[in-house]
Amino acid sequence: MATHDPASLPPIANNPDVRFLGAQLGDVIRAYGGEALFEATEAIRRASVERHRGTGSSDSVHQQLQNLGLDETLDFVRGFMLFSMLANLAEDRQGIAAEQGADVAAALAKLAGEGIGRDQVQQLLAHALIVPVLTAHPTEVRRKSMIDHRNRIAQLMALKDMGRDETPDGDRVDDAITRQIALLWQTRVLRRERLYVTDEVETALSYMREVFLPALPALYQRWDRAFGERVPSFVRPGSWIGGDRDGNPFVTADSLRTALGRACEAVLGFYLEGVHALGAELSISTEHVPVDAAVEALAEASGDTAQSRADEPYRRALSGIYARLAATHQALTGKAAPRPGHLHGEPYPDPQAFRADLVAIAHGLSTAGALKTGGALGRLIRAVETFGFHLATLDLRQNSAVHERVVAELLKTAGVEADYLALDEAARVALLRRELANARPLASRFMTYSEETTSELAIVQAAAEAHAKYGPACITNYIVSMAQSVSDLLEINLLLKEVGLYRPGDAPTAAVMAVPLFETVGDLEAAPGIMTDWFALPEIAAIAAKRGHQEVMIGYSDSNKDGGYLTSTWQLSKASTALKPVFEAAGVGMQLFHGRGGAVGRGGGSAFAAIRAQPSGTVQGRIRITEQGEVIAAKYGTRDSAMTNLEAIAAATLLASLEPERLSNAENDDFCAAMDALSDTAFHAYRGLVYGTEGFRTFFRQMTPIGEIAGLKIGSRPASRKKSDAIEDLRAIPWVFSWAQARVMLPGWYGVGQAIAGFADKGLLREMAQGWPLFASTLANMEMVLAKSDIAIAGHYAELVEDEGLRSGIFGRIRDAWHQTHDGLLEVTGQTRLLEKHPALDASIRLRLPYIEPLNLLQIELMKRHRAGEDDPRIGEGILLSINAVATALRNSG
Repeated sequence: MATHDPASLPPIANNPDVRFLGAQLGDVIRAYGGEALFEATEAIRRASVERHRGTGSSDSVHQQLQNLGLDETLDFVRGFMLFSMLANLAEDRQGIAAEQGADVAAALAKLAGEGIGRDQVQQLLAHALIVPVLTAHPTEVRRKSMIDHRNRIAQLMALKDMGRDETPDGDRVDDAITRQIALLWQTRVLRRERLYVTDEVETALSYMREVFLPALPALYQRWDRAFGERVPSFVRPGSWIGGDRDGNPFVTADSLRTALGRACEAVLGFYLEGVHALGAELSISTEHVPVDAAVEALAEASGDTAQSRADEPYRRALSGIYARLAATHQALTGKAAPRPGHLHGEPYPDPQAFRADLVAIAHGLSTAGALKTGGALGRLIRAVETFGFHLATLDLRQNSAVHERVVAELLKTAGVEADYLALDEAARVALLRRELANARPLASRFMTYSEETTSELAIVQAAAEAHAKYGPACITNYIVSMAQSVSDLLEINLLLKEVGLYRPGDAPTAAVMAVPLFETVGDLEAAPGIMTDWFALPEIAAIAAKRGHQEVMIGYSDSNKDGGYLTSTWQLSKASTALKPVFEAAGVGMQLFHGRGGAVGRGGGSAFAAIRAQPSGTVQGRIRITEQGEVIAAKYGTRDSAMTNLEAIAAATLLASLEPERLSNAENDDFCAAMDALSDTAFHAYRGLVYGTEGFRTFFRQMTPIGEIAGLKIGSRPASRKKSDAIEDLRAIPWVFSWAQARVMLPGWYGVGQAIAGFADKGLLREMAQGWPLFASTLANMEMVLAKSDIAIAGHYAELVEDEGLRSGIFGRIRDAWHQTHDGLLEVTGQTRLLEKHPALDASIRLRLPYIEPLNLLQIELMKRHRAGEDDPRIGEGILLSINAVATALRNSG
């Protein structure tokens, strides 16, 4: 980060953007932090770089760090964190961290080469659905203000790419970049107050408003050109924020209404701006162009009698459309439009009516020969198709245990069943089916219910109100966490029936789909049987057949925490494969919802590779994927990065759905048998360590900063499901995040080394790595994790464990397993070192390592002082800053 001294950066930092931004940051630190801070920072950086080059020692790094006072420590950590943030930005721009070569045009060409024509692709797209679902899971440690400055720098760097020396406002581009970096340096990194659900809603809305709304219509224009015809709107955004109540007591009916209302306000504001801009653009006069009768009718109905526009029917028609849209804004949000019009209009009853008027304008333009359909009007029409009046489909989610208690109380107070919880599964199903066939509600306004039941009834009531207000697309799925039986799903329909979202009869309907979430290894194994029983119910079969598909969600995080990385990956694949014939027998399309996180231990890694590695026949053109924490800013922080990643997801879905099976039956059988054996060994190794080792819980909590992470104000949801220190009750996010901070990354590899070592036929494993996308993707993600881990630094964290015997015993097992996994991976992939075949990723990670190690060492020292009872508030702040900085440098650590 030396000022204007690219040679002082690691030799692998050959990205010119990294060098430029690093130099700018050095100038800012010198200017605003002082010469002494700059020189101290440089000395530490040089010592760490030399150690990683093999020309220096860790003792030198330690010595330099010990020379820092507490104030200097805080500033030093901020500097290294900002360098990592800027390096991330530079790499995203160069495509190192993005999906490369993954676009729809390339996918079409590849499919054509395999004999799959455009007509087959269009048939798939006719019923396709791809949904990235934003969630509020707390691994985004940066404040929104920091991300905003980062995005402004990205925009300014784009001007440099175009050869521009000045901004549109007249500033020198380089000066404007320096200004933004200076603002980053002077912006508080940590949140002072904890996040509330409304804060998470607003953060998600900023991505929707600034990125998704403009990016998706632009992508569709690109795809229309690639296909040579208009494609259906098959990519749409989703969200959990404001509807995910599982373990979050702060998500209520009010937060659901807030999330939906703010989303509606955002999308209608976008449409109003679009219509206003079209009114300025379409200055077509009847003196030069004949006008379509439908456009003339819209113009006459608008009430726009201004003489200046008498010969401009398109402008008059758009004035009327704007007035109706402004009235819609008032009706749905209770607020006047941001730019109130001077005409009066009736609110649109639904998005389809608004779209119909826009299509009439487009038809008039095309039939008159004035303009080809497309441009801003085409993008606005596409936006209305994609976003409706709701912007993003909001999922509801709650734990099955909550539903059981609520249904039990409703049945008891209604005099139907005194002790529902005591019934076995068969009796529960029979009772629920009887109640679902009866239109009579169970709840009564004359009864008093528990706080939990009152809250859950309020949620479904708010969902029913939202359907009436914003349209049925605003809420389509109700996800049941810890789904373990058919009754868990029927309970959802019973609650929906209370508010009219489930209607019994000869042809029952469900406006919201009950979606099981299979999370643990046992749940995944039971999934096919549960879904078989679900479709065996005549009323459910009728609903599913009418809808055409049924969604099943599979959880990566909890299955990993339950059974380890390899077993989780394999069980998810096996469950998907086993579900396919169940859906085929029922005649229902399968829609899998992949609950992925950012870290490999939670399903992270390349989405393109992950989708392509799905078992043959399980994607079927429909897929939903959670986007969580820091991954949202990385993938969707700018329009360019959003378009790159959405394009990659779409291309991968087309390929996974239509490409022929790549394995022969014999290969498939051999590979699956091998994975069964590997998984079994890895499972027992992982379970033996995490759940079968006495004292492991204490070791984990003392070695990692799990306790300190709780001090970060990064989410509205508690870290544990219960007031307990058991690993079983800890949420997967802080579990993975803690191991990443300590540089162990245990959830992303433990057990695999033992599995490879115990498998006799290494040649078969090499064949699998070469010819099986699932195994190749599994190893590639694990390789990245191993490259980001550092067992030597982890050893320093282990010294935080008070009991020497506990420390040496457990950490010794982890250290030995890491080396075993490292060596086994190289043997199977035929490499001499990690990431040998992935030079761009190798360079990206090696660039960061000299910047991460000092942060880890400082974090350990501050944790020692904090745990020893020192109460200087700067120590606690330093710990939290270091957690933030390490997470930023590692990128996908949560």
